[in-house]
Amino acid sequence: MTNDIAPPPIRVLLVDDHKIVRDGLRLTLERYADLCIVGGAGDRKLALEQVAQLQPDVIVMDIGLPDADGVDLSREILQKWPDIRIVILSAVADPEHLEQALDVGVSGYLLKTNAVEDLVRAIRTVKGNEPYLSPEVSAVLLVRYRRLREARRVESESDLSEREQQVLTLVANGRNTKEIAAELGLSAKTVETHRARIMAKLGLQSVVELTKYAIRMGYTSA
Repeated sequence: MTNDIAPPPIRVLLVDDHKIVRDGLRLTLERYADLCIVGGAGDRKLALEQVAQLQPDVIVMDIGLPDADGVDLSREILQKWPDIRIVILSAVADPEHLEQALDVGVSGYLLKTNAVEDLVRAIRTVKGNEPYLSPEVSAVLLVRYRRLREARRVESESDLSEREQQVLTLVANGRNTKEIAAELGLSAKTVETHRARIMAKLGLQSVVELTKYAIRMGYTSA
């Protein structure tokens, strides 16, 4: 017979400038046996003091504090105590703040409109050295990523030579290498070289991807 010893509870520090919010979170989170709320702070100075004294496992951090930005404070904390995990709580999923938070090394990000169960899941997840993003935050990141990727492709596309754009148009219209070569008065090898350069500039990995891209971007002739 083996005796299973439960791991120690996760030590959580709450950082929010509204005492009523901290008290509400404390009452709610303390219902979970694996969570222990070790303290609460409403500003940068007290937060840093409590981190130093209490050494929490996870900090639940409000994005807006009276004397500091939550992201900036997270950076300051992680520079001194890199093993601490930080979960950002924000009223909105602002893409700029979100990217800044991830850049400084926060482990989790969710909205204040999310359920308490989401916050508990986030705390447990980041304690296990895994990142946690709420679905709403993930959706914002995905849209941001797609826009940036498209912008990069458009920028790369502007670097295409006139001849490369001609080749891309013919690819979009279903011409094979020999047909493109005949229409442009080039050798098949030259067409393949142009096609390879186009793919490299656009970050595409195959002729199938190139064809789909050309059609999607309107290179088909009327």
